[in-house]
Amino acid sequence: MSRLPYHSMTPWVWRLIIANAVVLLLLMTLTPALAGSLAFDPQQPFAEPWTYLSYMFVHGSLWHLAVNMLLLFFWGTPLEERMGSRVFLLFYLYCGLGGPLLSLLVSAVGAPVAPFVGASAAVLGIGVAYTMYWPDAEMIIFPLPVPIKTRYIVIGIISLDFLAAMLGANSMVAHWAHLGGALVGFIYMRVQSYSRPVPIPRSIVRERVLVSRPQPAEAAVEQTPKPRPRRRGEKDLVTVEMDRVLDKISAQGMDSLTPAERQFLSDVSAKRKKDS
Repeated sequence: MSRLPYHSMTPWVWRLIIANAVVLLLLMTLTPALAGSLAFDPQQPFAEPWTYLSYMFVHGSLWHLAVNMLLLFFWGTPLEERMGSRVFLLFYLYCGLGGPLLSLLVSAVGAPVAPFVGASAAVLGIGVAYTMYWPDAEMIIFPLPVPIKTRYIVIGIISLDFLAAMLGANSMVAHWAHLGGALVGFIYMRVQSYSRPVPIPRSIVRERVLVSRPQPAEAAVEQTPKPRPRRRGEKDLVTVEMDRVLDKISAQGMDSLTPAERQFLSDVSAKRKKDS
């Protein structure tokens, strides 16, 4: 088991927190009437198409904002470091779009879904991805005195949202939107988990072969062949792949890595820590 690591805030986590805070400040002070035109309404999904994105930057209260941004910091910072900033931002917006899409689907089959705002769908999608990368990470939630595995926290949130959505409880909370963000986050992670870096074939090592004259049968001595020691120029597949990834980082930067290459680096790092 491992505690939730504390990282310095990454670029897009910082920008998203600032953007959400500024929007709430403006809506509370200068333009409170604008909040309604930024919320997503499943009953009128095409009347204001910008609300598919704008809703996730609007919060109903300071407490609503604080909870979402705190979870975004804890889950999003290590995730951005692992995915890279560009992929992380696209993944965040992708999870955020899952909220309106599932709400729209539920509304289309006759279930009432009220207009909603908030980054909870995107943040819960980030939480799903975090738990799939680090299933044994732990968090301490006040006032509980013991650490809890993050995956249990995320599963608990999703379970409560599902029960509340099915029972129609508390229509002021966008339970279907939360579930939509979690669902598309899970789908993305499952799809990308099938992608793995293709190992570079071992380079062919040419060896000089010495041919000697055959010895008489009585002089031949049966010997068990000994394993040939690895030459200095030879490398195993993991080392070759590691060299390739490190060369790519040196040439193009960390953001150039694919999710599969980042998974490879993480797996090698974890194995070396375990062996040491």
